[in-house]
This record gives sequence, C-alpha cells and structure tokens, in this order.
Amino acid sequence: MSDRDVVATPSLATDLPPLPRLEVRSKLWIEANGKAVLSDYRAAILEGIERTGSLARAAEELGVPYRTAWQRLKESEEVLGLRLVESQSGGADGGGSVLTPAARELLRRYRQLSSGIDRLVDERFREAFS
Repeated sequence: MSDRDVVATPSLATDLPPLPRLEVRSKLWIEANGKAVLSDYRAAILEGIERTGSLARAAEELGVPYRTAWQRLKESEEVLGLRLVESQSGGADGGGSVLTPAARELLRRYRQLSSGIDRLVDERFREAFS
C-alpha cells in the first residue's frame, strides 16, 4: 500500500469522505519555564557523551554541528540550574566529558517516561481512527 492509497474504514466511511492513508506521529519533551530541557534529541546527546566520553564525538555520531549540541546542552543546564556534564580539556590524558550523577538520573527518568509512549499513541490512534 502506498501513501496515496485511500483507506476507508466502516466507522469512518459514514462520517468522513475517503481519507488518504493516515499515520500518527508524536514527540515528547520536557520543559521548565517554557523552555525545553529534555527531549529525544537532548537525551541522545547525553547518551552519546556517556558512550563516547566526548561531546564532539556524540555530535558527530548524531550528525549535528558541535556548536548546536553544545548550545542545547548549555540551555538545559541553565534552565535546570544544574550541571549535566563535567568536561576536562586536553592534556596528557586527552580530556573528555562525563555525565554528572544528576544527568544520569534525569536521563533514566526520561527514558522511563518515554518508554511505551509510541505504543500508547499507536493504540489511541487505532481506537480513534478505526
């Protein structure tokens, strides 16, 4: 079935004209004072730092400019009022970055919250549009 195929279900057929194939999409993010502090994107940055030990490598993995990743991280830290990443500049050990315990806990809670959201949205979509 292509995106242009028409899907008409019995319950919708009486109320609506035939519709193109519909798909549901959702995004989850957490705000503080009206500003995003945690989202799938920001969580991926933190997870990349945890995995690679480097914001630069995390940004590279995500295919985003380092400056953009750094800005999102700093925005979250500023709004939350806490450090998410501890960094050390180059030197003999080459520097690097690690997540703070607070960042690990926020990330754990965000993943707990987001786990199953897509399944729930899909279920609600089927209920509403079947």
